[in-house]
Amino acid sequence: MVSHPSDPSRGRRSGQASPARGERVARVLARAGVASRREAERLIEAGRVALNGVVLTSPAVNVAPDDLLTLDGQPVAEREPARLWRYHKPAGLITTHKDPKGRPTVFDRLPAGMPRVISVGRLDLNSEGLLLLTNDGDLARTLELPATGLARFYRARAFGRTSQEKLDRLKAGITVDGVAYGPIEAHLDGGQGSNVWITLSLAEGKNREVRKVLEALGLKVNRLIRVAYGPFELGDLASGAVDEVQPRRVKGLLQGDFAAPPGSKAPPRRGAGPKAKPGVGAKTPRSASKPRPAPGRPGGARPQRTAAGGDSPKPKTAYKPGWARPKSRPKPGGKAGKPPGGGRSRSPSGPRPPR
Repeated sequence: MVSHPSDPSRGRRSGQASPARGERVARVLARAGVASRREAERLIEAGRVALNGVVLTSPAVNVAPDDLLTLDGQPVAEREPARLWRYHKPAGLITTHKDPKGRPTVFDRLPAGMPRVISVGRLDLNSEGLLLLTNDGDLARTLELPATGLARFYRARAFGRTSQEKLDRLKAGITVDGVAYGPIEAHLDGGQGSNVWITLSLAEGKNREVRKVLEALGLKVNRLIRVAYGPFELGDLASGAVDEVQPRRVKGLLQGDFAAPPGSKAPPRRGAGPKAKPGVGAKTPRSASKPRPAPGRPGGARPQRTAAGGDSPKPKTAYKPGWARPKSRPKPGGKAGKPPGGGRSRSPSGPRPPR
């Protein structure tokens, strides 16, 4: 371990240890939004982090408020208030800051003006949907931990055939290629050609878990969308768009409140699955503002009903003095009816009857 002013091994007397000053360096880096704690430890092992000019070789180091911490020679910014964003990740982007293969990344496509952020979990290259972003590594770690109990909801389109009975077996967990996966709630939503749509909820979110589990059931996933992460839903967020979560909601998360905020739409319960998004394998429900067209009525407009339950009477036409009343049209096979307004009929060539 490199010796430095905040090294906990300094200042110790024989048989007595002084209390450590500050916080662990990995946690300081995480809170500054540089990286998660795990990634921060890798940065330290790579020799990219220095404290008071001394390159660190171990994460077992504390940082005091008056210490100078640098990453690649640049001072690490002071901790900012924790912030959280919902991001609709498109397919074709990889969730990493730097890709050795040069593929486009999520962070390359974020809107201008966004601070440095890290992702809460990951979505693989071909997956799409909700990805949470934050500038606080501690918050990211908390939301990722299975112990937090936040379920991830997905909608998967897969090639092949299955049944609800087969999907129900996933409730007891499954082992694929030596990897044990926890309980998964899966619901068959219907078919579309040679494909089926399935809604799944799980709490672990291991690498490519949904794809591997469904492949073990004989299904090949060709589209995967994350529609919810705990209390946060994708909703109608456009592809590639970012929406920041309200600060008071983030404050609640830091205090351990992971329930949906009051007055908001309740998150989908585990096992029930979220509602399908339009264009993702489910029929689009009719909007309340667009009623179903009524049979025999153009445009679907229905006449207003009176209090008695019948159709409201058609208003009579008001005629002004000097206006000619319209002639009544004779009914087929019958006598001419009365003209509108209750007036008497008259002959087309005869004189106007006296009033």
